[in-house]
Parts: sequence; structure tokens; C-alpha cells
Amino acid sequence: MDLFSRSWTALLDAVAAVPDPDFALPSGCAGWLVRDLVCHLVIDAQDVLITLVTPAGTEPTVDAFSYWKPVVPPTGEDPLDALIPRLAAAYGEPELLRFHLDDVGRAAGRAAGLADPAARVSTQGEVLTVGDYLSAYVLEWTLHHLDLIAHLPAAAAPPAETLAAARAALETIAGGSFPSAFSDRDALLVGTGRRTPTDGERTALGGLAARLPLVLG
Repeated sequence: MDLFSRSWTALLDAVAAVPDPDFALPSGCAGWLVRDLVCHLVIDAQDVLITLVTPAGTEPTVDAFSYWKPVVPPTGEDPLDALIPRLAAAYGEPELLRFHLDDVGRAAGRAAGLADPAARVSTQGEVLTVGDYLSAYVLEWTLHHLDLIAHLPAAAAPPAETLAAARAALETIAGGSFPSAFSDRDALLVGTGRRTPTDGERTALGGLAARLPLVLG
């Protein structure tokens, strides 16, 4: 839960520091501008709040790793994918979008801090403990932090400890370890298809290369 707080707070702080003109730059999410990514984070924060107040009375069906399922890469045809850019544009001024994320996002962070890690919650048809749910989101927040700063060289990077935790999670999901020569950032970018591996990296990946990239949802 500490890593959830660190990764989420770092991401919120990074968004707060993005200058208005940079909201129109591309993000690391294919087809999304920075403003679209920030709008998506508003929805993610709402999902966290909803899930934390959706108790479940049955045994967990997934944990922090099996919560993530490989999905088909987005094509832009999904109604929600298409909605995000329109919704982001409707905010008009970046300050309004920045304020909404900070307002809802800080509330999600407070709710996470108050939650019982052993409590069971339901989301997306699955049941898991609060601790596992919040742990799963360390990967989500860290990847989206990298997406946010993909074309913002002066922006702050994710904390080292959350990068390491996200890498470990991705390796568990992938069923194999990335070569030690890969930085945590490169492992996450290559592992999720955000960057194409070089020929040398592909060779170093060995059999793991055939299981990549992992597009998770």
C-alpha cells in the first residue's frame, strides 16, 4: 500500500507540473495526447474510489498479478477509447483537467490509505483483497507515469522503488525475468510494447521475447 501511495502521488505531482502547452503533446499511449492520458487518469481514480466501496463476500478470484489479463492492443474503435479524447477536449483549459484529476486523485489516495488491506472488494467481475488491488495499480501508475513523460524530457520520472516494483510485477505476469542489463524503465517500455527492442535486446531476451509485448487490461 505504501508503494501505491508513492506511485500515485508521484504521478499526480508530475501531472500538476506539466505546463499548459505540453498538454497538447503526444503521450506514450499510442494515439493519445497528454491531455487524453490525464483524462484517462481521472477515470482510473474514479474506478479506485468505486472499487474501494464495493465490498465482496466471496473468496478472492485473482491476486495482484492475475488481476491483469493480456488484451488485444487498442484500435481506437472501442467506445471508451474513442470517448477519452472527446472528453479531454471538452475540458478546454488544461487547468480544469489538472484540477479535476488532483481533486479526485487525492481523494482516491486518501481512500486507499484508510482502507483495510485484508478487506475483499469486487471490480470487473473479479474479487480480490484491497491490498492486492492497490498493489496491482502500482504497475498501472508507473506505466502511465512513463507515458506522461514520454515526450517531456524535463519532467520528473517515477520513483526508483516503484519502477522496480512494477518491473517485478511485469516479470511475474510474463513468467520470466528481463536481462539484468535492462534498466527497470526499459524493461517496462519493451515489455509492454511501448518501445520496440533493438536486435541486441531481442537476442538478450531469449525465449521471453516470444511472449512480448504484454498489453494488459
